[in-house]
Amino acid sequence: MKRDFYEILGVDKGADETTIKKAYRKVAMQFHPDRNPGDKAAEDKFKEAAEAYEVLSDANKKARYDRYGHAGIENMGGGHSGGGMNMEDIFSHFGDIFGDGGGSPFESFFGGSQGGSRRSASGQKGSNLRIKVSLTLEEIEAGVTKKIKVKKQVTCKTCSGSGAKDRNSVSVCNTCQGSGYVRQVKNTFLGQMQTTVVCPKCNGAGKTVTAPCTTCRGDGRTMDEELIEIEIPAGVQEGMQLSMRGKGNVGQSGGPAGDLLINIEEKPHEQFSRDGMNVIYDLFLNFADAALGTNAEVPTLSGNVKVKIPPGTQAGKIFRLKGKGLPSLQQYGKGDQLINVNVWTPRTLNAEETQMLEKMRGMANFNPKPNSGEKGFFERMKEYFN
Repeated sequence: MKRDFYEILGVDKGADETTIKKAYRKVAMQFHPDRNPGDKAAEDKFKEAAEAYEVLSDANKKARYDRYGHAGIENMGGGHSGGGMNMEDIFSHFGDIFGDGGGSPFESFFGGSQGGSRRSASGQKGSNLRIKVSLTLEEIEAGVTKKIKVKKQVTCKTCSGSGAKDRNSVSVCNTCQGSGYVRQVKNTFLGQMQTTVVCPKCNGAGKTVTAPCTTCRGDGRTMDEELIEIEIPAGVQEGMQLSMRGKGNVGQSGGPAGDLLINIEEKPHEQFSRDGMNVIYDLFLNFADAALGTNAEVPTLSGNVKVKIPPGTQAGKIFRLKGKGLPSLQQYGKGDQLINVNVWTPRTLNAEETQMLEKMRGMANFNPKPNSGEKGFFERMKEYFN
């Protein structure tokens, strides 16, 4: 069973972004693999802290976690939580927490051997993309897979992302000697400290381009369309955001790709409205069916069903179809379909209908009275139509 994310980082539920970031850095440095070489338990706690920070540092994920716990995060779509992250993922996405270079903050103490072997030089991360996906209530009820064409930055096919015209147009960066990083010495209150930062000349690529690619003009990326398959779980709601890691714009100079953020929209339905997990349907009956009772065929999200309307049903009566609503995103069951009864009144009448209703108006129970019985009314109706 997973531990509470707030407990892992040692913060309160109301902690702000800055407090959460500081707490994560503290825990991550305590259990950092460079400080605990060969310690599997420390490595697991390091990954556990990364998972907690990934969720609590994201406003949308944090809100869902606060409301639904771990189950809410596990159903957020294509992204993965920190539990499935390897060390490369953690340093790639949260490197700024550890130091200016995105690598280990302990490199200056351990000679850079362990931290440097764990990561490779990387360029700039690609930006996130945001799209909207409109769903019908039927799609929300069942869950759906959507194939969406997304216009995004992709790796240049001509130069394979190098940004160079050809192989001879690429040379090793003479500033970082191909490592992608340079060392800096900073003066602190503890004295001089050596840190590692991304090479300012090659932006972490380790190489420089002398003649740029004619297709991408040296950027290494071009605009193109990609067909992306998005699996949307049943039970999503209007305004909810799903994420797919690495499906955004491709990074530059070998940097990781951004994420694809999917905002959910609900299409208006011709027959139903939604109230949380419940579906509401307005059933219109004529006066005779409401008074005498009938069997009505009612649509649901999964097909038509027959509903027995008892005699004397009043306008405003609500019938409940158990389990015919929308599912919980956390698979905790389904809502109901609520049938709201409306008694339909004709707008125009012919002469015969008018005469019939005029006679009915004079009957004892045509107008509602306190504690009045209905037997006399139905008896008079039977006598009249016979």
